[in-house]
Amino acid sequence: MGYAEVIIYKKKDGSLTTKKDKDTTPLRYISFIDAPGHEMLMATMLSGAATIDAAILVISAQEGIKPQTKEHFMALKAKNVKKTIIVQNKIDLVSKEEAIKNYNEIKKFVRGTVAENSPIIPVSALQEINIDKILEELVKIEIPERNIKDKPIFLVARSFDINRPGTNISELKGGVLGGILKSGKLSAGEEIEIKPGLNLIKSNQQVYETITTKILSIHKGNEIVKEVTPGASISLETELDPFITKTDSLTGCLVSLKGKLPEIVNKTKIKYNLFPEVLGVQERKDVDALKTKEMLMLSVNTTITVGSVEKIDLKNNLIELNLNIPIVPIIGENVGIARNVGGHWRLIGFGEIV
Repeated sequence: MGYAEVIIYKKKDGSLTTKKDKDTTPLRYISFIDAPGHEMLMATMLSGAATIDAAILVISAQEGIKPQTKEHFMALKAKNVKKTIIVQNKIDLVSKEEAIKNYNEIKKFVRGTVAENSPIIPVSALQEINIDKILEELVKIEIPERNIKDKPIFLVARSFDINRPGTNISELKGGVLGGILKSGKLSAGEEIEIKPGLNLIKSNQQVYETITTKILSIHKGNEIVKEVTPGASISLETELDPFITKTDSLTGCLVSLKGKLPEIVNKTKIKYNLFPEVLGVQERKDVDALKTKEMLMLSVNTTITVGSVEKIDLKNNLIELNLNIPIVPIIGENVGIARNVGGHWRLIGFGEIV
């Protein structure tokens, strides 16, 4: 996943820009999560979708609605993302008639969905056509009510070592965690715990060990802040040895104040809903009923795990799974459900942890 941030400013004439000068007034700070579109990276896309409040769905006017477009759109439903801005890009590469035809296809595609009345903005990113219209829609997005009184829940989407080779030991920075704070607030200097934590081998068995550490500093874009509440991509510099956090080794973990997270589990129950058809494939294929002992891929927050279906309660749409990689269960959290179809994990439904 890629990350960027921007401040949208209002100019004296009422138009919007991302360029600051003496005559502009800041309107909104926005963090962007750039999720990959390639079918082989759907797991990464699902992790990204777990961290956002709204989505920009980019559809090429030249290529139209592809199987991956459908899969990504349904992934937003699986992650309960209700606000969507649709960008019809590359209009400079098609005729007026082709652009209108593509626009009508998009309208048909979203008909009857939560995005039925979403704006569809014709754009040429290369020629900077209608970028201002995207900015207008971004500042219209209603900011969700944030629960800052509850315990903090921070989703780790990236973890890394920011030290350059050859850095003097006295100047080394601690391991960094990047992601989104979903609830509560975090402050520099607080003791935190990270779960599931370290993946270790003990007595020839794979185990996970909770990590405890301290927040040294909090970074919001290029700004260092003392405290953070939900609503932006942030990074936490910790006291951890950077060897522990390098190359995304802690991606998928949850962070909270010490002693506040549930215990990790290797079993979970999910109340599920299946889509009518398999997404991401060229030919229509119905989603078959779930079977015991089959393997499913689950996207829980930024965690990706695979589990075996042990029990199915058809009356209540409940399944119980044994997990290969443990999770930190937060009751009510959204889960994306994928099945191996033709050698690829395909999104077949969604649910929530019960």
